[in-house]
Amino acid sequence: MTTTLPYEEFRSLHRPGAPLLLPNAWDHASAAALLAAGFRAVGTTSLGVAAAAGLPDGTGATRAETVGLARGLARLDALISVDIEGGFSDDPSEVAAVAVELAEAGAVGVNIEDGRADGTLRDAGHQGEILAAVREAVGGRLFINARTDTHWLRGARCQGQTADRLAGYRQAGADGVFVPGLRDLRMINELTSALGDTPLNVLHASEGPAMAELAQAGVGRVSCGSLLFRAALGAAVTAVRSVADGTPQAEGIPSYAEAQALAGGFA
Repeated sequence: MTTTLPYEEFRSLHRPGAPLLLPNAWDHASAAALLAAGFRAVGTTSLGVAAAAGLPDGTGATRAETVGLARGLARLDALISVDIEGGFSDDPSEVAAVAVELAEAGAVGVNIEDGRADGTLRDAGHQGEILAAVREAVGGRLFINARTDTHWLRGARCQGQTADRLAGYRQAGADGVFVPGLRDLRMINELTSALGDTPLNVLHASEGPAMAELAQAGVGRVSCGSLLFRAALGAAVTAVRSVADGTPQAEGIPSYAEAQALAGGFA
């Protein structure tokens, strides 16, 4: 009798044409709530983790918070993928050390970006060295999702550069590739055709495309990013305004007992 290991299960959920919808949590309660709602795989959001700690996102300031959260979330009966921004260092060996910590804690995936805090992109060759170091350090124990911020920072005119970076990152050992800000279905089709079995991850956008369109275009994973965290902040302000205005609260707010039960969601 064979048993599928968690990171193998997570890998199997990335099917081009039948994308994994990955919601992103920022603390134990949000991850446990997503698990209770039926989401087997949960990612973390670097913005949510940073903002909750009173720190800026994307600056490499949240290594301790990110690893600490991952250690806690790994106790849940869930598949946890961790957003580590650019790896919290420009040194490939130090980024690899973070990945090893996460793998040993029980995480099954890691997201590593090439965008820098100053709005530039890390040199593609250097990013490849970082990805290769992570691959060598963790073997197949983590699904390495290599993110390029070309579309976020430079727009659609960078399509050729995006394809080149993704090809280099795949060669360096990435299991999947992520292009946030990419919404043009023609461009998505071009990339998925070039990527073959390597799953393309895109970020959900309220403006579209919809999940069904992304599936038809061959996308393998759709992330929510910071959406849920920002929605929770908005809902909190709406709730307190309803108290001040004397208007009814929105439906669907968990009870005290339901929220308390989230603390007991350990494997």
